[in-house]
Amino acid sequence: MGKIIFYEDRNFQGRSYECMSDCSDMTSYLSRCHSCRVESGCFMVYDRPNYMGNQYFMRRGEYADYMSMMGMRDCIRSCRMIPMHRGQFRMRIYERENFGGQMHELMDDCDNIMDRYRMSDCQSCNVMDGHWLMYEQPNYRGRMMYLRPGEYRSYRDMGFSGMRFMSMKRIMDM
Repeated sequence: MGKIIFYEDRNFQGRSYECMSDCSDMTSYLSRCHSCRVESGCFMVYDRPNYMGNQYFMRRGEYADYMSMMGMRDCIRSCRMIPMHRGQFRMRIYERENFGGQMHELMDDCDNIMDRYRMSDCQSCNVMDGHWLMYEQPNYRGRMMYLRPGEYRSYRDMGFSGMRFMSMKRIMDM
């Protein structure tokens, strides 16, 4: 079970909101959110309601001023708890939308799809097992996207138009 506490102001000041599950819109609890403390588990936080916008991965720890730390331009507006997965990890990545083009199956982290698979782009995927983070740049840098088991036919349809994903990492038990 995960637990995250959001605070209106930096350095854990102001009103707070404690969350132990998904929250699609935090504006009814806090007018703004500038710091948080993850007491257990892992969470994805989003700068727009309904799990939209830029995503940020947070694990156990204190984030006294995460906006400057992570380069966030806006407050946290929604969050999703990431359940811990035990067992194998499997994901198929595809060069084009709708599972087209070159396909490769991953069972571990990949720091650069260009170097490992000679793939210049990843436009769709099928997550069979585990929870994953996809990153815009090699070596797990840049904007990220959280993926749980399921089919992802088009990142563009998910609001990631023009974004290329170049590295993938499993979300492992902490």
